[in-house]
Amino acid sequence: MSTAPIKLRTRKPTGITPWPVVLLEGEPKAGKSHTAAEFTGSDKTGQAYWLELGEDTADEYANVPGADYLLIDHNGSFRDILGQIEAVHAEAKRAAAAKEKPVVLVIDSVSMLWRMLVNWTNDRARRSNAGQKKLRQDPDAEVKPSMNLWNEASERWNRVMYLVRTMPGIVVLLAQGKEVTAVDGNGDPIPRTTDWRVEGHKSLAFDATVWVRLRRDAQPQIVGARSLKFQVPRDGKPRYAPGLTIEQLVFGLMGCEIHNQPKATPELTGDLAQAWLPKVDKAAAGGVEELKKLWKQVEADEGLSREEVLVVRASIEHRAVELQNPKPLVDPTSDAARLRAAAAEDGKEPPGTTFDEAA
Repeated sequence: MSTAPIKLRTRKPTGITPWPVVLLEGEPKAGKSHTAAEFTGSDKTGQAYWLELGEDTADEYANVPGADYLLIDHNGSFRDILGQIEAVHAEAKRAAAAKEKPVVLVIDSVSMLWRMLVNWTNDRARRSNAGQKKLRQDPDAEVKPSMNLWNEASERWNRVMYLVRTMPGIVVLLAQGKEVTAVDGNGDPIPRTTDWRVEGHKSLAFDATVWVRLRRDAQPQIVGARSLKFQVPRDGKPRYAPGLTIEQLVFGLMGCEIHNQPKATPELTGDLAQAWLPKVDKAAAGGVEELKKLWKQVEADEGLSREEVLVVRASIEHRAVELQNPKPLVDPTSDAARLRAAAAEDGKEPPGTTFDEAA
């Protein structure tokens, strides 16, 4: 069976400078958070959001002259942090579609985000069967995470950075940077030689559009930039920018304009069914009738291939079965059930109380 050839879709490039991801790194007490707080009050930007990770300055820095931002609440878990960034991403898309001033997101700091993922990876390695066996033999033994654990940590980092890079607004990433002893290819220190290290995932510089360094004893430095408006020397020496502010950087040097909104970046997805799966979860929260409505919407979507329709329909059917035949709260053969029964026999827990309720 022959199919019609796919029609080529093209357009002329707009030449508009996209909203940047600004990496602002540097020594402790060099003014990174203060600089970001000043920028949130710019009259060229819309609502600013501040995501504080492992820091404790956001409440106080609301007193920085001109600062104007909302502090994002989260419970410290990766899932909640990611969910809040997704919510800012959605709000930025809404504002861009409405031709409003760009939303600003400040993350303070991405160094602590990566540190959280590193700790999570190390903890998982120690909890693994191999790690537990090694620690039983030597409680002080070094347990190195396997490559698959590091890959999962990197995948979580990439999920955050994908939202950052596709944010239809301005993102400011704060990170810790410091001078360290240089090492050779074998990891041995090189005498009387120093290097600069930014704490974060190795792809952090790639994730940023422009990279700025702050030091306590020097003027701001632009380390690198992806821009046609100005150049940074490629000889390894940063470009000094005395008195530089983020507003000057974004709307001056980089040439961004609030009246020329860049085209929204389309979401990359393996197949179109992926975009429907969150809708299935949302519909399931409303019950079987909402799932029936979604079923009809899927059938009516001409953009989906037949295979993608079947994937979404299978997910809807699965959730409908779950709603109509809910699983028992406690498996009578589980360890939790046996513990509950034993507690009830000892008179420490009333018969009929679930283990979850007692907890």
